[in-house]
Amino acid sequence: MSDPHPPSESDLPRALGLFDSTSIVLGIVIGAGIFLVPNLIARSAGSPGWILTAWAFTGALSFFGALAFAELGAMIPATGGQYVYLRIAWGPLAGFLCGWTHFLISQSAGIAYLAVSFAIYCSYFVALGAWQAKLVALAVMAALTMVNYRGIRAGAAVQNTCTVAKIAGLTVLVASAFFAKHVAATPAFGPITAASFGVAMIACLQAYDGWSAVSFVAGEIRNPQKTLLRALVIGMAAAILIYVTVNWAYLRVLTIPEIARADRVGAAAAERTLGRSGAALVSITILLSILGSLNGRLLTQPRVYFAQARDDLFFARFALVHPKFRTPWFSILMQAAWSAVLILTGSFESLIDYRIFGVWMLNVATVAGVIQLRRAQPGLARPYRMWGYPFTTIAFIVCGAAFMLNTLIERPRPSLIGLAIMAAGVPMYYLWRRRKS
Repeated sequence: MSDPHPPSESDLPRALGLFDSTSIVLGIVIGAGIFLVPNLIARSAGSPGWILTAWAFTGALSFFGALAFAELGAMIPATGGQYVYLRIAWGPLAGFLCGWTHFLISQSAGIAYLAVSFAIYCSYFVALGAWQAKLVALAVMAALTMVNYRGIRAGAAVQNTCTVAKIAGLTVLVASAFFAKHVAATPAFGPITAASFGVAMIACLQAYDGWSAVSFVAGEIRNPQKTLLRALVIGMAAAILIYVTVNWAYLRVLTIPEIARADRVGAAAAERTLGRSGAALVSITILLSILGSLNGRLLTQPRVYFAQARDDLFFARFALVHPKFRTPWFSILMQAAWSAVLILTGSFESLIDYRIFGVWMLNVATVAGVIQLRRAQPGLARPYRMWGYPFTTIAFIVCGAAFMLNTLIERPRPSLIGLAIMAAGVPMYYLWRRRKS
């Protein structure tokens, strides 16, 4: 395998270190999910033991996926990450479908959802109408877009600040729960079905979503063969620890029915342990969490379209590099523009429901690429080899396939629509190739 793009003046600078890369992993993964989805999980899992098991199990599954991405990233330390891995392992069609899915639904809808969520949580402090909320969402997205437009170091600085601040806020929340006098008493394990546990997994995996994004900036990480592995391992291990600990804290001060009824579980827990000031603290922490996750996606995702355009699988302008700031400026602006359309039309509300099936199809195909490349190109230099291979690799693929099947059964409409949007990329790919030829 040869690099189709040797170093040149069109390359993006390697400016990210270990702390930056780890902040990208943690900052994107720990978004609003830890504050919003525990009520969905409580309705499905129904007891503390099963709730914590769901978080730990999906965390381990995501961790195995991160290890696979670490092997691929160390072997192919290129900008575009997952797109590049899929193109090399399974061919240009797979790479095209990755960019197609990310741009149309998975990442763009996620960016729009985060921006609107930020506006919703601003209303805790300032009342906002429907259009005012949209304007706030557009404003925060525009501000972060311009930060990342002006250089990856500026984007990384915002990411590092938000990540440190949100972990500090979560630490206060957890500490207050463990020092609380009142402890909710609930049986550890209750009856549960495989289907309901699968529904709980859907919510957990949505909360863990985003760990693959650091691979998109692999071409801008210093010493990526080592740094990418360390960032994924440290970031995902920390995310699992934080998620399990925070949910344990919720369960110490709130009963299962209280968690299931609460729209903002974190605020409810903090208000019980810290009073009104605690609810305000959690709201600020949520805003910082959303801000970090939104910034991380705006920082990383445009690199996929940049890499895709350099391979003639997307519009050529997406491969432009700013002469001063050394960023894929056009790709950054177009990502924000399409996300703005989704915010203004409200269509992200539907797309956010469709995206999880496509995201996991791509993740499973990427991890399967580890097996494919070991078989097809055994002589490639592999600075890191996935721990537990092939058992961890197969475990991820099998569990990911089972998760998708359960999602298809339990939520057929959004799953099938997401699959249809992804499949629509196949004729578009052949039309694109025909146009280029």
